[in-house]
Amino acid sequence: MRSHKILNITPANSALQNLFSKELSVSRILAQILINRGVTGAGEAEKFLKTDLGDLHDPYQFSDMQEAVNQIRQAAKAKQRVMIFGDYDVDGITALTLLKNTLAKLGIQALHHLPHRLKEGYGLNKNTLQIARAKGIKLLVTVDCGTNSIEEIRQLRRHGIEVVITDHHEPSSHDLPPASAIINPKVGSCGYPYRELAGVGVAYKLCQALTGTPLTEDLDLVALGTIADVVPLTGENRIIAKEGLLQLGRTEKIGLQALMETSGIRNKKMTATFVSYILGPRINASGRMATAEVALNLLLSEARQEAEGFAKIIEAYNRQRQKIEGQIMEEAQELIDQEINFKEHKVIVIAKEGWHQGVLGVVASKLADRFYRPTILISLTEDLCKGSGRSIKNFHLFHTLSECKDLLTTFGGHSHAVGLVIARGSVADFKAKINDLAREKLRFEDLLPSLDIDIEAGLGEITEKVIAEIELLEPFGAGNPEPLFLTRNLKLKGEPLQLSRETLKFWVTDGRITHQAIGFGMASLRESLINADYLDLVYTPQLDNWNGQASVILEARDIFFR
Repeated sequence: MRSHKILNITPANSALQNLFSKELSVSRILAQILINRGVTGAGEAEKFLKTDLGDLHDPYQFSDMQEAVNQIRQAAKAKQRVMIFGDYDVDGITALTLLKNTLAKLGIQALHHLPHRLKEGYGLNKNTLQIARAKGIKLLVTVDCGTNSIEEIRQLRRHGIEVVITDHHEPSSHDLPPASAIINPKVGSCGYPYRELAGVGVAYKLCQALTGTPLTEDLDLVALGTIADVVPLTGENRIIAKEGLLQLGRTEKIGLQALMETSGIRNKKMTATFVSYILGPRINASGRMATAEVALNLLLSEARQEAEGFAKIIEAYNRQRQKIEGQIMEEAQELIDQEINFKEHKVIVIAKEGWHQGVLGVVASKLADRFYRPTILISLTEDLCKGSGRSIKNFHLFHTLSECKDLLTTFGGHSHAVGLVIARGSVADFKAKINDLAREKLRFEDLLPSLDIDIEAGLGEITEKVIAEIELLEPFGAGNPEPLFLTRNLKLKGEPLQLSRETLKFWVTDGRITHQAIGFGMASLRESLINADYLDLVYTPQLDNWNGQASVILEARDIFFR
């Protein structure tokens, strides 16, 4: 049975609408969408629409930035051995690539270490000191990790190894590691005015400070990691993503060219959707299925034939990843049917032996979307088991794990995505405790999926000019979602058509204006659509270019029949 999402309709702000429309010469629709994104002044609105690299903050606003730069320059001057310690996801791999290339320009041929997802797990570990000492490392720089590696960094410092942390993860306690410098906007004492940078964004600020340049040519990497890590595309991240997508479209990096070629999007306009659903998953597949070194080697490639070889390997890993995900999805659904009582369980926690740890996060994300519950999947082993979780809008999963830390060996992450390690014997207690906490934190309405409607509009307002204005808001993503419209009291015109892949194509009219609409995955609604007297349509408007002719098409997100 199909259930509708709750509609959260933003009240119109007529005064600001009129101000923005007058000052910026835009429609009331674009004005209201800007208001919904938190924009409160005409100057701020203009900056939102016209991103400028000159609006990026000075990297030296990080309180430890000068010390970080000093440590790296001192290492370069003394010809000391430097190692970059990264993470195996897109954010970490792009950050490592960026910093490694930047240090090379300074004469530092840095070594690197990417932990193996299954053998080592996330972040610095007990082997880090041994690896660093064996290679004669005097300075270790982290990217996308390090903030919660207190004991590991204490050991490194005791053995005379300086440590510079670049990271964006939340500190799991009030204690911070004794690093030489910590560059992390989530650390309270950092002094930086924008806290939502991705790991690659933080590494980018260090590289800017080291070179004294905006590094425009490397924004392709920064945008790739930023968008793939699903950080809010607001403030600096919006500038990085928008300018970086332009750079990605004209990139001279051979590895990125090869990846776009094998994935079938070479020479197309780069969008956040391409990064989120095509490039990002492929780069991640390397670390999920085998080792992230393959993806790193691809991004570092300077020879076309070599890059094409790595891109083909990654394509094969991605197909393998999709197959395994499908198998785990089926098994997870069976466990949910058997074990989860949705009246009692506000958080889905399921565990099974044999689950591939590399894809648990992806499956957890899909299940969280399907059931609109925070979801944690755990791969059972004889002793320590690894898990991954994804959350919903009003449930801070990282903070909740902090309240369960007595049952966890280790954990880390963000509000909506976490990883954890837990003893097998603690899984049942953890499931009970996190659900007890969720019952205290979550209201009934928090567990109902919703759609945030930007504006109610008549079909006559949905013009090609308005759609062109909406395109100025791109790239869309977390913190800046694609705008949603609501139009009420429409009637079906003509016969709905069922296309391939459960797609429904139909026409709606208000009696004066008629627009084509398309509903992906909505083929089952065909009879309801035919029998309805009236319908209210939730949609995002697009331009459909067919045979050189542009026409308005409404991409349906929900349909309410009356």
